[in-house]
Amino acid sequence: MLAESDRAPKLNTVPGRPAATLVAMIAATVCVSASHAIAMTPGLTLAAWLHTLDPFAIWPIRWYGLSYLFGFFLAYLLIRRVVAIGHSTLKVDQVQDLIITLAIGAVVGGRLGYVVFYKPELLTTFTGHLPFWGLLAINEGGMASHGGIIGAVLAAVWFARRNRLSLPHVLDLAAFGTPLGLAFGRIANFINGELYGRACDPSFPLAVKFPQEMLTWPGEKLAALAPALRFLPDDPNAIPGQVTGEQLHRILDAIQSHNPDIIAIVQPLLTPRHPSQLYQSLLEGFLVFVVLLAVWAKPRKPLVLGGWFALSYGIARIIGEFFRLPDAHIAAQEFGHWGITRGQLLSVFLVLAGVVMVVLAQRRDVPAMGGWRRGVE
Repeated sequence: MLAESDRAPKLNTVPGRPAATLVAMIAATVCVSASHAIAMTPGLTLAAWLHTLDPFAIWPIRWYGLSYLFGFFLAYLLIRRVVAIGHSTLKVDQVQDLIITLAIGAVVGGRLGYVVFYKPELLTTFTGHLPFWGLLAINEGGMASHGGIIGAVLAAVWFARRNRLSLPHVLDLAAFGTPLGLAFGRIANFINGELYGRACDPSFPLAVKFPQEMLTWPGEKLAALAPALRFLPDDPNAIPGQVTGEQLHRILDAIQSHNPDIIAIVQPLLTPRHPSQLYQSLLEGFLVFVVLLAVWAKPRKPLVLGGWFALSYGIARIIGEFFRLPDAHIAAQEFGHWGITRGQLLSVFLVLAGVVMVVLAQRRDVPAMGGWRRGVE
């Protein structure tokens, strides 16, 4: 690892304003992401904008994968900050190991959580092509943030025991590094056109039409796309008047390539929706991060910050779910007799766990730890 004099630039470089650089970093990143999306989209308007963003940054690298890497990198910087100013029992050279451990736990837990909570049939789905087992088919999508949190917690337990560290403090560090990763993950969901929102009024200023909804249409509605087939390259296997799955993906590719003829046919058929991915990015990511910044502006008893993360994230997720469309394969199970979605139900337990964690942590007779501000005890 780097020597003390060679460490990365300190985050509190503005005299008297220790949070200035953190806020500037977040603001700059959001502005860059927004300006990039606008630059990629000719004729962008706020009302019922047609989503034409390409999920690939540079083929075959997806924005989704880059968001994971960026999130883990930001988590590394934040946790390293706490450790470097002497507010942790970790050593600086242990931060990288912690991030790798948490990353593995979050990815594995996220996939298992999706399969267990939302699509258990993948456990018994086998194919004749890679990766052969539905559980491993991450390339087809399917990650659950609640499962990722559980996986990260289990990874933190293993790391704390292996290195003989305070588990509550390690959980606090993990919580501090999580929200920004969630924020950019939701932005990547928006770029991918997945996990989109419920239908809204076409005049709503933020309304977006996601062509990816075509992938869930029944056969009779797909027939309305038949006129678009004449603008696709000849397909020897095409059936006149019938839109196959392969042709549907080719239509989607053409929209992302800004084909005006296909856009003119498809756009009127699409439903204006809430860009719920961006709502959740702001709520579950940036807003939760601001809450944690405020809580950890000074050292707290171990597990207090972890409790605040569970509490604030759970509340933010419950709010965001009111605008998000449930996954198609479980939509009939949503808003049951309890009147809540599955994501909201899981978040209720998370909120309750957060309250218990904060209360128990405050009652423990242990010294305060952590905090990102230098010189604050």
